[in-house]
Amino acid sequence: MRDTRESRLLLVLLIVIAFALITVDIRGGEDSPIDGARQAAATVFGPVQNGVASAVDPVGNAIGAVRDSGRRHDRISTLERENAELKARLGSDDRNRSRARELDSMLRTAGAGQYGIKGAQVIAIGAAQGFSWTVTIDIGSDDGIKRDMTVLNGAGLVGRVTTVGPRTSTVLLANDPDFTVGTRMEKTDELGFATGQGDRPLSVQLLNGKHKVKKGDRLVTFGSQADRPFVPGVPIGEVVRVDPSGGDLTRTVYVEPYAGFSKLDIVGVVVDAPRTDPRDTVLPPKPVGPKPTPTVTVTVNPSASTGQGPGQGTGQGTGQDTVQGQTGGRLPDGAQPSAGGGASPRNNDEQR
Repeated sequence: MRDTRESRLLLVLLIVIAFALITVDIRGGEDSPIDGARQAAATVFGPVQNGVASAVDPVGNAIGAVRDSGRRHDRISTLERENAELKARLGSDDRNRSRARELDSMLRTAGAGQYGIKGAQVIAIGAAQGFSWTVTIDIGSDDGIKRDMTVLNGAGLVGRVTTVGPRTSTVLLANDPDFTVGTRMEKTDELGFATGQGDRPLSVQLLNGKHKVKKGDRLVTFGSQADRPFVPGVPIGEVVRVDPSGGDLTRTVYVEPYAGFSKLDIVGVVVDAPRTDPRDTVLPPKPVGPKPTPTVTVTVNPSASTGQGPGQGTGQGTGQDTVQGQTGGRLPDGAQPSAGGGASPRNNDEQR
């Protein structure tokens, strides 16, 4: 297009409209007037994101190639060679092992809390509907996913579902500044509200400003009414810093989340809430430190030995036998009792 006055005015107008839409979207939050357009965009572009993720995923390509090989016997050797080259170049074996560990950890967490989950893979980061900490996962309404469902992984809370398309969904991460979740302290049951702070620890406002909190204390989700958007008992993180209450009614602590939001891959969407609150049972057991080694100290007091004549003396010390000048007392090896009942450490030749 030629650089004319009309084209420049059109460009300025489009920029103004874009900023206006962003402002309306951010201020409206979940009740944004353009939420319908966002869901429509998810419906249209979700399959494209899923297709792109599948195209660039060497593991997915390898699996698909193996499936096709059953129908194309003449290409078996070629596919096996290409598969081996992909594994060698991209380390697919290591990636598969890593995914298997993540999946196993997530299943253990879900089993401990009795959560019914749908497994998913993160296929995109930071959707285009604003400046939010979000990810896109490869399951949607066709898989039974609904808005305001809890998302977790093997480490703990990841976020909640905000937008749902037929085959993809958008997840608002727990470290987003617009994210808030009710919390409960381990053992003490003190309640609070956690808010995301981007790449910094979560900020938690405890309702009881006088409650004693220390580093290492752990928090879980308190749960929501009808278990939406949050089910109870999901691990959140550990306290890393405590602000003094200063007499305020509330108290602020800072919590390092268990989930690593910069390296998400396999996640689970909770589609069935537990029948009973799991409380602290989903938290991993705290590491037990090494048992202390007992130390024995022996102190010898030289001034305790007193000369009482040739061949006699009293040896005293901590943890040592006391040799006394009495008949029937314990004698050192080789000692002979003297006429007076004392113990002489010398042999007969020395006495003579």
